[in-house]
Amino acid sequence: MTRLQGLPASRGTALGRARVRLPMVHETGDKKIVASAVEQELQRLHRATDAARAEMRELRTRLQGALPAEVGEFLDLHAMLLDDPELLSALDELIRSKRYSASYALRIQRDRLAQVFQGMEDAYLKSRLDDLDHVIGRIQSFLHKRATGVKGLAGEILVCENVAPSELAQLQSQGVVGIISSAGSVLSHSAILARSLHMPLVVGANAVLNKVNDGDVVILDGASGEVVIEPGPADLRQYRLRQRELAREQRELGRLRGKPTRTVDDAEITLLANAESQDDVAQAHALGARGLGLYRTEFLFLQRNQLPDEEEQFRAYRDTVLGMIGLPVTIRTLDLGADKADRTGLVVSSEENPALGLRGVRLSLAHPKVSDTQLRAILRASGYGPVRILVPMVSGREEIMAVRRRLSRLAALLRNEGHEVAENIPVGAMIEVPAAAIALESFIDQVDFLSIGTNDLVQYLLAADRNNEAVADLYSPLHPAVLRLLWQVIETANRHDTPVAVCGEIAGDAHMAPMLLALGLTEFSLHPATLLEVRRAIRQVNLAELRAQAPQLLAARDRRGIERWISGNAGN
Repeated sequence: MTRLQGLPASRGTALGRARVRLPMVHETGDKKIVASAVEQELQRLHRATDAARAEMRELRTRLQGALPAEVGEFLDLHAMLLDDPELLSALDELIRSKRYSASYALRIQRDRLAQVFQGMEDAYLKSRLDDLDHVIGRIQSFLHKRATGVKGLAGEILVCENVAPSELAQLQSQGVVGIISSAGSVLSHSAILARSLHMPLVVGANAVLNKVNDGDVVILDGASGEVVIEPGPADLRQYRLRQRELAREQRELGRLRGKPTRTVDDAEITLLANAESQDDVAQAHALGARGLGLYRTEFLFLQRNQLPDEEEQFRAYRDTVLGMIGLPVTIRTLDLGADKADRTGLVVSSEENPALGLRGVRLSLAHPKVSDTQLRAILRASGYGPVRILVPMVSGREEIMAVRRRLSRLAALLRNEGHEVAENIPVGAMIEVPAAAIALESFIDQVDFLSIGTNDLVQYLLAADRNNEAVADLYSPLHPAVLRLLWQVIETANRHDTPVAVCGEIAGDAHMAPMLLALGLTEFSLHPATLLEVRRAIRQVNLAELRAQAPQLLAARDRRGIERWISGNAGN
């Protein structure tokens, strides 16, 4: 029996036989082909590329609505790389002119592009090398007649170097019960998806590939990060006990469907759901969400060659409003940027730093016709139920005022055309740019509500990309600067009687709920999969006592001090 320690990335325990997947290495060598074989090799490459493309398309279609938006964007990005004419033409040229085998041409082109990525100063773009490797690996797998997914995994635990977001749901459907990786981050897109899928995941278990063999029996604990290889009787008893506890916990959570989200001292807290599909809408309604706090519209624009017209957008927004049966629906305007998988030519694909570039409201204002089409569709949907409009990537007063002027003009036009448009449609701003958080007083009179996007706010404030493993330790919502800025935004909003929600990853983390309540938050916007856990956490705390402890929380000088506060106030 051997014990290893990794990082807990997704809660849950799993017991199963290990299936070890070593880093994918294909024997390519400096392999050349004879001139007469060139056309056949080109056909072989094209068949492999087509097969990889079809697999990605099928996976995206099958999982539509089951994935968080960010993970769906990864699938779209991989599909775009498979369609990149520069990549494909370069491969063809290497086979024609150099007479390289398809596999070796892939290796050469991958290395060329890797040099370009690695020479970039921007950490986000550097991290896109992982996406390139996933795509190249898929083509290589089909070239070698080996499917990228491992078959026969039912009841097994995958042990690997890393796992891509695009394959997680596929692995779960094949019966994988847990995953242990030697690399990875607890804040990666893969970890976020694993939590949504309730797939136990341990990352950063450095020695796991050297210690675990195919067929070994393994226990993994996604809550503690512990991995037990060839467990003894005591370990098995402990595992069964933990399984019973988890089953009891799930039964208790099930009883919270439709229950009020109220603290011990009878303070009502609002739980809103994030959504991008009708499945999300149905789940949010079934779990008793008080509305949609964030409806993402990007899915209508991705993986297509033409922009959606007004009628298509209107039908999608109208159906969402109808699906929530009178509860408020917050529709976020288009939040595309060069980091998203856009084929329409709308975004600037050559931006050096897309995370800080023309995205969100900046992109909408730069393309008034595209923005007008979307806003008209949203305004028309407001005739079917309560709608709020959320503007992303706001940095100051001018942007909100520009959107309001546009809405006023378009609403008047629509009414003249005979469309029903609600009289008062609340307009809100996403607070994800530090400048907006700091200068909130200067434009809060222009907004009806606020939504704090902590995922971007944290990485902008700390200058740490949450998908870059090299700075993973720096990216943390538990940094004192993050907490003080959150408190400042919430306090300003409360002072002006402006509703404010948190809609980032921490809103769906039940352990963070007491901290956010202490900071003055009364409205959470979260993925439906985490709603019941957060509701339970809120029902266990006394809001007045938490608020009284807020000064100690804000006085914490480091992450460890904040973690101690959270531990000491859980279920107070």
